[in-house]
Amino acid sequence: MAGAAAAIRGGYANLTPNLRGALWMLASAVTFTVMTTLIKYLGADYPAALQTFYRQAAGFLILLPVIVRHRGAAFATTRPWILIFRSSAGTIGLILSFYAYQKMPLADANALSFTRTLWLVPLAAFVVREHVGPMRIGAAVVGFFGVLLMVRPGAGGHFAVTGPALAMLASSFLFALTVTGMKVMTRDHSPMVLLVWAASLGLLFSLPGAVLAWHWPSGRDLVLLAAMGAIGTLNQWTYIKGMQIGDAAAMAPIDYTRLVMAVGAGFLLFHELPGVWTLAGAGVVVGSTLFITWREHLAATREAAATSLPA
Repeated sequence: MAGAAAAIRGGYANLTPNLRGALWMLASAVTFTVMTTLIKYLGADYPAALQTFYRQAAGFLILLPVIVRHRGAAFATTRPWILIFRSSAGTIGLILSFYAYQKMPLADANALSFTRTLWLVPLAAFVVREHVGPMRIGAAVVGFFGVLLMVRPGAGGHFAVTGPALAMLASSFLFALTVTGMKVMTRDHSPMVLLVWAASLGLLFSLPGAVLAWHWPSGRDLVLLAAMGAIGTLNQWTYIKGMQIGDAAAMAPIDYTRLVMAVGAGFLLFHELPGVWTLAGAGVVVGSTLFITWREHLAATREAAATSLPA
């Protein structure tokens, strides 16, 4: 057994960084699909606010040993208000996304969740003050056209934007805000400090909604809720690990495998089939976000090359 584990570690070490990152991104897609499947399965008895509390509680318990070991250093910050805003936006975003996953087909909800990258374009310009060129703006506009395709159902030809679809779009915007806040804070804060603040405040901010919707789960449901929360934390870690090891431009396409997995899980477990408008709109959104990711990769590569040139 030890020899097999050593052989696996040796084979992993011999892979290129992008291949290692791809494995983590696939693990992220699998864990994400399992988490959203549990969210939908438990949604009939446990509202989104209550599920969010269990998700945050699991994340806090996982990080509790780090918090106890490092105490003050785990919360060391010079800008607590940004962290408070980031955690509140993230908690509301989680509640809205959980509601959407409960009420929408898994494929539809997953497709709309990819609009997070599109929201980052205007936020990068207005919040982080990044230069946003016409190509990125054009790709974002095309991507939002894809969103209109997805939320335009019905043979009657009218727009019928549902509450869950709006919830997922709002959730994607709020998650984009948290990503923007992370970009600002990582300039002088470690990722662990950001995780500890997010887990601690997320648990606190999710408590009021959980109290209003509270009912005691059965033993079986408690296990499933705890598993959903733990898998959600694992999903976050595998995603960060994949992006950290591999190039963002190479990792982004692999993240979209969760859309394929969502179609499969929705069909096998909930007898859901994505409609033509969903597939068409998802294709437009995926294409535009991949283009934005590739443009950002090229810009970062050019910047790195310029800074490495001798003065």
